[in-house]
Amino acid sequence: MPSAPHLPEDTDAPDAGRCDPYLRLQSVTVFVRDLDRSIKFFVEQLGFPLVFHSRERPDRSWAVVAPPDGQANLTLAVPARDSADYKLIGRHTHIAFITEDVMAKFREWRARGVEFHGTPRLKRLHHARRPHDPHLPDSFDEPSAPIWGGVFSRFKDPDGNIFSLVSFDEVTHEVEAQRRAHQERLELERRAAQELEIAKQVQARLFPQSLPRLSTLDYAGICHQARQVGGDYYDFLNLGNNRLGLVIGDISGKGIAAALLMANLQANLRSQVAVASDHPQRLLRSVNQLFCENTPNGSFATLFFAEYDDATRRLRYANCGHLSGLILRADSSVECLPATATILGAFPDWDCEVGECQLWPGDTFALYTDGVTESFNHALEEFGEERLVEALRRHRSLSPRELLTAVVDEIRKFSPHEQHDDITLIAARSL
Repeated sequence: MPSAPHLPEDTDAPDAGRCDPYLRLQSVTVFVRDLDRSIKFFVEQLGFPLVFHSRERPDRSWAVVAPPDGQANLTLAVPARDSADYKLIGRHTHIAFITEDVMAKFREWRARGVEFHGTPRLKRLHHARRPHDPHLPDSFDEPSAPIWGGVFSRFKDPDGNIFSLVSFDEVTHEVEAQRRAHQERLELERRAAQELEIAKQVQARLFPQSLPRLSTLDYAGICHQARQVGGDYYDFLNLGNNRLGLVIGDISGKGIAAALLMANLQANLRSQVAVASDHPQRLLRSVNQLFCENTPNGSFATLFFAEYDDATRRLRYANCGHLSGLILRADSSVECLPATATILGAFPDWDCEVGECQLWPGDTFALYTDGVTESFNHALEEFGEERLVEALRRHRSLSPRELLTAVVDEIRKFSPHEQHDDITLIAARSL
């Protein structure tokens, strides 16, 4: 007999997504004379786990056992000898254990010394006569269709308490099938959630983990995904010779599919930087070719690639179908950096132009995805580029990281409902 409580795995724990209150049968009480003897019978002969054993008071000892795959517990209790409950010991408990194979369980338990009242037999009940009718014999057959039917047998414990062992009938088969389908659905949902969490952790590692140090530029990036994984992408690439690559992109689609394409684009870009970092056009042509070859038809990405020279403060850029980059000058004027090429991944025969501009001390350079400007409020008004520029002006005295946090806070106040798209920004301040 186990010396400590054994808690079986609860396969029917409450589902957090339920709308109705969780409800199931807790336990059925069986009165016995000798608790230790009864525990030994249920654990060693029937193979039931011991769930709990109370030893707080010798005059009120009790224990809980459970069928290995059951949905309820049996509470074994020793009543006072002068109580009405004590008189119930040794009678029919009206407790039935159900199994898929009565004969197999019958042979197993009988081999362990369980006393049965005969061998299992077929029981059929006519719809006009109830199972608990005292005038019915224990077993009979009638030609009409039964409302219940199955193989059954009876056995008793050491105190003479009588239990039934019955097979699945048609109704029980249906109930069990529904229960198993529910459990399989919950297990699939649990695995999907676990795999999605792993994907989230993996994607988080794809964003920059360290920032190359520059003497004339302070910069930061941020991404708040609408789902656990998404298709927005930003990166900071060390191009060598005191040059930094600032990249932001938006993959078509959402969820896992977009996240996979985002990882593919990042891998393509980083692999090509090593061989074409001095030529943005050649770099992006190679990235587009690889993206076309490795992604399904209809998939594409918008991308803004900027190369910053730390010595000259020169910014060279290629805007591949992305939203305009913004330069907020020290005098609060704004310059836009519009598209210089079409989207990536849609056309194998692809090329781009490279723009160029100069950053001066106090200038702020910002890149963003459409999750920023297309966030909408309750009146279905979009946050828009104008509000973004005003937010950048209001918080321009902050560090880039603090500025991004402040801008995102404004977006969320403007659009307090559920986020519908990834919110991704890059901010860089010329020192």
